[in-house]
Amino acid sequence: MPSGFFALLDDVAATMDDVASMTKVATQKTAGILGDDLAVNAEKAMGFSSSRELPVLWRIAKGSLLNKAIILPLAFVLDAWLPWFIEWVLVAGGAFLAFEGAEKVSHTWHAFRSKSEDRKLDKGSAIPDEAQRVRSAILVDFILSVEIVILAMSSVQDTAWEVRLAVVGLVALLATVGVYGLVALIVRMDDMGLWLIQRGHALGKAVGRGLVVSLPWVVKLIGAFGTVALFVVSGGIFHHHLPWFHPWMHLWGLPTMFMESVLGLLAGATILWIIHGAQAAWSWGKGRNG
Repeated sequence: MPSGFFALLDDVAATMDDVASMTKVATQKTAGILGDDLAVNAEKAMGFSSSRELPVLWRIAKGSLLNKAIILPLAFVLDAWLPWFIEWVLVAGGAFLAFEGAEKVSHTWHAFRSKSEDRKLDKGSAIPDEAQRVRSAILVDFILSVEIVILAMSSVQDTAWEVRLAVVGLVALLATVGVYGLVALIVRMDDMGLWLIQRGHALGKAVGRGLVVSLPWVVKLIGAFGTVALFVVSGGIFHHHLPWFHPWMHLWGLPTMFMESVLGLLAGATILWIIHGAQAAWSWGKGRNG
């Protein structure tokens, strides 16, 4: 009896070692998409009043956890029974990310041309705008979470099912906690800066002023990087899951990431053009019939 108990402990310890080592491998493989996830979600969580930043971020984080709770069992079921379907799910998600990025570029361009301030938060309609942005952030997180889970699964494909489940679940949890924890620190940079200014010594006050002054630039930088990340992620999905794009990724000897971002931009612009054309045709048809 004691020998059986200690044998069981040995098995558990060996499994935990396997989980720890494979989690490290899976985390390294998903590091790129996690960086893009951070940029995209930080951009989505910013732009609210100071009192709403953390509540909004908490709503998005809860949505992210729910996303992963839905994706994990579905991913394992599809991997076992319909592995080919995963490819098309990823491609459809990539198309949405490309469209999302193209739409952001389009809105920014039109706002720049008209010199309007319609991109700022409308205080008179804060609740609808907040709800819409939270839904958009959770939807984008869902697609990025699918990519993270699939990448993590592919890195532990040859291990036992219990190790795969533990590793992928742990990576998904770390992705949510790590990404949204860092986003929370970013959006509260100005509060940390003010705290240092009020309570710190000379060095602390200097650091605090730096945090306060740099926050607007950090917000702009994250917004730009988040848009680029949408194109890089979507282009990477097309590159790796649609074979006919492979030859185009090595033309002119340009970096693969650059070519993937161009592919994502072109795909997003095409989808945006199709959708706007369909909307215009629909409106024209309704006008004639009316």
